[in-house]
Amino acid sequence: MTESTKQQVMEIRAGLSHALGAAENALGDAEREQSAASGRWERIRAAADTRQRKLVAARDERLRSVDEWHDTELGALAGAAAGAADRAAPGPAGEPWHSWEATPLPAAAELRIGQLLLPSAPVAAPAEPARPWSWDEEPPAPAEDAPEVPALVQLLDHGHVVVQGDRKLGDDVVAGLLLRALGSSQPGAVQVIGYDPEHLGGGLAGFAALAPARVLTFVAPNGLTALLDDLVGHVRRINETVLAGEYSSLRELHAATKRRPEPWRVAVLLGAGELNRHERTQLERLLRTGAACGVHLIVHGLSVDPGPGIECVTARPGEDARMSSGGDLPVRLDPGPPPTVLSATCRQIAEAVAAGPAPIALDSLLPDPNQEWRESSATGLTAPLGDSPQGTRVQVTLSDYPPHALIAGPSGTGKTNLIYAWMGALAARYSPAELAFYLLDFKEGVSFARFAPGRRDQSWLPHVRLVGVNVNTDREFGLALLRFLGGELRRRAEAAKQHEVTNLAELRAEDPDGVWPRIVAVVDEFQVLLAGRDAVTNEAVDLLEDLARRGRSQGIHLILASQDVSGIEALWGRPALVAQFTLRIALPRARRILAEQNNAAETLPRYHAVVNSDSGATEANQVVRVPAAGDREQWSALQHRLWRRLPPGELPPRLFDGDTQPKLADSPDFRTLVAEDSPAPVAMLGETIDVMSRSARTVLRRAPGRNLAVLGTRVEEACSVLATAGRSLSAQFSRDGARFSIACFDPDARAAAEALHARIPDCGWYDASNVDWLLEDAAAESTAAWPADRPHFIFLYAADALPGGKETADHLRTVLRQGPERRLHVLGWWRGAGLLRDTLGGPAARTDPIGAWVALDVHGSELAPYYPGAGAPNWYPRPWRALHFDRSVHRGAEVIIPYGGT
Repeated sequence: MTESTKQQVMEIRAGLSHALGAAENALGDAEREQSAASGRWERIRAAADTRQRKLVAARDERLRSVDEWHDTELGALAGAAAGAADRAAPGPAGEPWHSWEATPLPAAAELRIGQLLLPSAPVAAPAEPARPWSWDEEPPAPAEDAPEVPALVQLLDHGHVVVQGDRKLGDDVVAGLLLRALGSSQPGAVQVIGYDPEHLGGGLAGFAALAPARVLTFVAPNGLTALLDDLVGHVRRINETVLAGEYSSLRELHAATKRRPEPWRVAVLLGAGELNRHERTQLERLLRTGAACGVHLIVHGLSVDPGPGIECVTARPGEDARMSSGGDLPVRLDPGPPPTVLSATCRQIAEAVAAGPAPIALDSLLPDPNQEWRESSATGLTAPLGDSPQGTRVQVTLSDYPPHALIAGPSGTGKTNLIYAWMGALAARYSPAELAFYLLDFKEGVSFARFAPGRRDQSWLPHVRLVGVNVNTDREFGLALLRFLGGELRRRAEAAKQHEVTNLAELRAEDPDGVWPRIVAVVDEFQVLLAGRDAVTNEAVDLLEDLARRGRSQGIHLILASQDVSGIEALWGRPALVAQFTLRIALPRARRILAEQNNAAETLPRYHAVVNSDSGATEANQVVRVPAAGDREQWSALQHRLWRRLPPGELPPRLFDGDTQPKLADSPDFRTLVAEDSPAPVAMLGETIDVMSRSARTVLRRAPGRNLAVLGTRVEEACSVLATAGRSLSAQFSRDGARFSIACFDPDARAAAEALHARIPDCGWYDASNVDWLLEDAAAESTAAWPADRPHFIFLYAADALPGGKETADHLRTVLRQGPERRLHVLGWWRGAGLLRDTLGGPAARTDPIGAWVALDVHGSELAPYYPGAGAPNWYPRPWRALHFDRSVHRGAEVIIPYGGT
């Protein structure tokens, strides 16, 4: 090895030794630094552990403090809530069913439906730290020692309850609410109306014992609209007549006066399906305004939007139920009331409502049978109406003073029963020669029908001369009665003038052989007669005022009955008329019939009335217990006994039934027609709405315009009028005494036209194929120099459809204008007033050829061209009623009833 190589090796070894020494030095430094860092880490970790233990201890202490505060506050709030609930729902309003008992409370209370489940702090497990409850979690079960807080809803005097969810649980909620409302109120103070179309009342079957006492009424499955309308009407009446702007609600009125003039009405709607627009509107009105007027709804199975005063209860099992006023708090619903408690309570309430002084029997008002018809009505009519609370008879008189009577009382308080009792007491004392009744009932009913012969009972009350029933749409009949009484008043006044006397007693003394009974006209629901703002109302009020003022001296007395006389607009401004009715009879809860400060009727029990003969002055009050006179058996016994006293041959009273179509064969005028070939034959058209059973008629004498037009689209009624005219005309002629021709252009009327054709001997028949011959010959006869040797009556069915063009139309116009003077008369049916005008020649043509017309479904404004003067008749069509006008005899049109079955 050379010297240089060794030298390099030595240098390299020296370098490596130096590097190794430097590395060992660096490793020692690093190890020392590592040892120092490890010591620092241990110290930091020990400090962190100490801080964590301190924080955990502080956290646990704070959580325990919060839990203690939470428990304390929750317990205090629960206790306060329980105390408030006890005060808001005392006794039967909040007691559990096991200790429940019906006990009336002095004021409406909130009602329990279950138990509110208030949140409380959970008990921490030993191995886990306590944790506070969060409101967004399901609340835990309450502590066992927490006070029970009832879940209460506001119903009576506050609002409405809507129940949703489970049907069975919901039914239990409804039953519990109803029973608590009934049990915490005075018997009869809560009236329940049930609507259960799905189960037909089964949802309220447990309350059935209340139905006989009318505490519970059921509505038919199709009666929801009527129910809602009735309740809305009741709310309106309460606002108008009870609150009258003085109070905002019945609750406020009760707080101020300590009296409750109206019961609560709770309507229970158990499912109704889909509501129509009108029903929904009415329901919303009740939800908005009903509570202030004592009308409350409990709705189950019907969607109702949330709103003020509406408590929504969601029925679910266990602890899943909710109520809108409880927010998210769960509710454990109470079970339904036990059946034994429910039935026993309902029977108790029904018995309490039905209790009170039992009505006396009708027989107690009657004299002994051998003393009947012994009284004289020369100076007046006096009879007992019942007993006073002291047991004495209360006598009621109609004479020169008091001359007339007003009877008022809400529906169901016994107006009809009182009228029966009064009539029975009078009829037993005064004979038909001393007393005559004229009876009119504007309700949709037949209250007075028993006094006239019927299908089952052919007897009648001998004193009754007229009975009008179902006349709520025939106000003209009420007007006809007043006209008749006005005519009788004039007749009696004329007789009194001839005998130089001033009253009925003197007239009877001067004319002992005359028949001058006292007349008593009874009009039930008379406000219907005065309901319109029309000529009928105006004339009726004038006639009433005249009868009330002058009738007293001539023995004509009026008894007018109504639910509420204050709302009769036609009487406003007529104090002189109302003042004549000095005898006032107020039934329970009647309003505005007695003097303003006389509240005696508001607290009357059933079968009682206040009789006041001094225009309602408080000091003239007499409380009378009215007998139950509506019993058909008792009344029938009296009526048959009096009826058998009539001499043979006495005619029954006139019965007008607005729901019955009269028959031409029953018309007295038709039965008197004889075939005498009269030069002035009479075409009967229908029955007049009159006291006497007259037939409307048009005389077809030889004179211009003596034609008849029937106007309207009602085929059956038009055919009936033409058939009546044809049959009556045919009855006045011998077989060859007159010529009859019938032409029909409406297939719907063909059967009726053929029936008339078959009834008239030798009657000609024409249709579209040959009517031109008929009218051509008739036009020639109409323009002849001499009249025809016998009358010719041409009946045209659907004359507006006359075929044949202009020439045939001209022939018809010629017959209409010139035919009557030559004994040719057209009796035609036009299906519109304008179509008749076209037949006559257009809008500019004269209407003189039509001297008489009968309008069916044609409005009064369309009849102006055929009516005298510049106006039009006040006529609104209604089924099976027509307007008749004959320019030769009438100043105004009259309403008639087409004969049926003709």
